[in-house]
Amino acid sequence: MAAMGKTVIPIAASRGALPIPEARRDAGATPVDALGRALRDLRISVTDRCNFRCTYCMPKESFGMDHEFLPHAELLSFEEIVRMARVFHALGTAKIRLTGGEPLLRRGIERLVGMLREALPQVDLTLTTNGSALKAKARALEAAGLDRITVSLDSLDDATFRAMNDVDFPVARVLEAIDEAAAAGLAPIKVNMVVKRGVNDRHVVEMARHFRGSGHIVRFIEFMDVGSTNGWRMDDVIPSAEIVRRIDAHFPLEPVEPGYRGEVAERWRYVDGAGEIGVISSVTQAFCSDCTRARLSTDGRLYTCLFAQQGYDLKGLLRTGADDGALEQAVRGIWQQRTDRYSEIRTAETARARKVEMSYIGG
Repeated sequence: MAAMGKTVIPIAASRGALPIPEARRDAGATPVDALGRALRDLRISVTDRCNFRCTYCMPKESFGMDHEFLPHAELLSFEEIVRMARVFHALGTAKIRLTGGEPLLRRGIERLVGMLREALPQVDLTLTTNGSALKAKARALEAAGLDRITVSLDSLDDATFRAMNDVDFPVARVLEAIDEAAAAGLAPIKVNMVVKRGVNDRHVVEMARHFRGSGHIVRFIEFMDVGSTNGWRMDDVIPSAEIVRRIDAHFPLEPVEPGYRGEVAERWRYVDGAGEIGVISSVTQAFCSDCTRARLSTDGRLYTCLFAQQGYDLKGLLRTGADDGALEQAVRGIWQQRTDRYSEIRTAETARARKVEMSYIGG
């Protein structure tokens, strides 16, 4: 882990981008990778900035006061983001999620949502936020055309939540934002809780209890070895099976069939009909075989895995005059040669490998 205040440079920014492979000529409309997985989901990081310093994502020891975020000129413009979204949609992408960093810190984010909705009226358009600015922006986001929203909330215990976000932000303000978003029409809301042993795992049942019957869906996420600064250890992971057992002991659960191939969360519903929860088990029950996600970083690099070490520079193509056909062929070629299955082959060595930070490509 870096020393206090030391600037952390995302690994993709510190190395050259991967060469873009040529697409196969016999390909259909939707590219399929080397393991038979289609390209269906795109996550777009609109900023690498965040006002939280969550210990599992942007710890202060590495992202201190003198941390150098990307200059604005290096970020994809809204017009470039919309253009790339069109390219991915033409290749079969049906869902787009805006991420960060904290996406609501990107000035004019409501305008970007509106631009994407106008360009792609049928796409499933969502956004993930820490909730800090959501109360003020929820109605504008809904009016612009956002379909749904996911809020990160790691504990209902105020002291624990303040310690985990490490900027002393109160849990009450996030709960108020969730209520405001629901009132604005962005429900049902998904609430993501990253569970870390000895930190917030004792609050799992409380989280389930709070949102039971609300219509919102809590998703409990295993603590993952994303990036290289969060001090990940296997001993800190609470297996999702244990989370399900803990909740089931208080509120009986039964499994739910996936809604679609590639759905990340394993779904469970309350037997009494009070809603459902999800568990995301990247560490203990890898779902690489059905992964249909690509990630476009803040500065326009395409990553084919959350645990990637390098990306492909699509911004370079955008800004050197490539037409949409050339961009489609580039994305197709990248996806066709994709072989990523990090979570299935995770070892002590790969877990220690230097990987791109989550704040750079989103979760």
